[in-house]
Amino acid sequence: MEPSAVKSIASVGHLDIEGGGMVDVQGPLAVIGHIAPPFATSIIDVSEPSHPRVVSRIKTRPGTHSHKARLCGNILVTNAEVYGGWKPGDKAGLVFFDISNPAQPKEVAFMEMGGFETGGTGVHRFQLDRDRKLIYASASASGYQGNITMIIDFADAARPKEVGRWWTPGQWIAGGERPTWQGTEVRTHHPNRWGDRLYVPLWGGGFSIVDITDLKKPRSISHFDYHSVYSWPTHTALPVSHKILGRDWLIVFDEAVGGNTSPPAFMWIFDITDETKPVPVATFQVSEKERRRLGEGRFGAHQPHEYVGPDNLVYAAWFSGGLRVIDISNPYRPEEVASYVPKPAPGFPSAQTNDLFVDAKGLIYIIDRNNGLDILKLSRPCRTIGP
Repeated sequence: MEPSAVKSIASVGHLDIEGGGMVDVQGPLAVIGHIAPPFATSIIDVSEPSHPRVVSRIKTRPGTHSHKARLCGNILVTNAEVYGGWKPGDKAGLVFFDISNPAQPKEVAFMEMGGFETGGTGVHRFQLDRDRKLIYASASASGYQGNITMIIDFADAARPKEVGRWWTPGQWIAGGERPTWQGTEVRTHHPNRWGDRLYVPLWGGGFSIVDITDLKKPRSISHFDYHSVYSWPTHTALPVSHKILGRDWLIVFDEAVGGNTSPPAFMWIFDITDETKPVPVATFQVSEKERRRLGEGRFGAHQPHEYVGPDNLVYAAWFSGGLRVIDISNPYRPEEVASYVPKPAPGFPSAQTNDLFVDAKGLIYIIDRNNGLDILKLSRPCRTIGP
């Protein structure tokens, strides 16, 4: 088996806008969750990808930022997470908006979280299940140390409600549990669902596979922890949507949280055919030559597009490494087939590609942590040789 031929990436459009932690796209609209106040979220018209334009902006709630945002029909959901300037009395959690008129978003609900006295932050990352109207969130709760996994039903967006929760044994201190780690070193970071499973990265604790057949009673299936042999925190655990070589796979991303440190955070590939015993079989790292060329500032893995389709391509945000496109047609030998590094934002030494989204047309949206939204496309159809 061979990987796809190397492809180039073309620029389609660019928007000069404050830096973001996330970009999400649905039809003609994109939303950006901004890193820092005063703006929480920007709603962007991308019906003409070569000329994206701002439609409206939502300001932050006191003491928070809203660096994650997702769309579901006429509903926009954002996080509200503890940020600089937080003080007692400020509130954090999830915010729900009606954007049937995107130019005038209307807040319809706020779901408050607790647990700030034990290291909770409100809501950090979350996945939105458009079909089942469920949210799988890294959320704080009273009595728990650090963020846990919370399942939220928003079928009635004006009245969202928790339907289930899961946590790592040791987090429920109000229930008598005692952690074997320091502070919030082990906590839910970014749950991802596929079928009746949640794949839960645990920051300093590796990842867990969780059965959510019964949403009210999530059940642990397995746990894999490669810390502290590799000390970069576990950011995302992404299941592949189909079998490759007749087996099931999990793509795991660590996060480069520091500067230009060796070795940088990278991508893992786990065989989860037997989900009770995940097996690491390969890793992917951007070359040392590229690292030396681009490594000024924060460099390394961060976040993939949250779907691996039948083309077997993983699209990844790599901070100063920009966008990397990785072919996993042979999961034992992942290979890069394309890359794109945007120009640094004015006043910054390097790009800081933080997040991305690939839409149904194959357009790739990447948001810089400091400034700038870029819309890209593989320059020609990607020929992927399957198993």
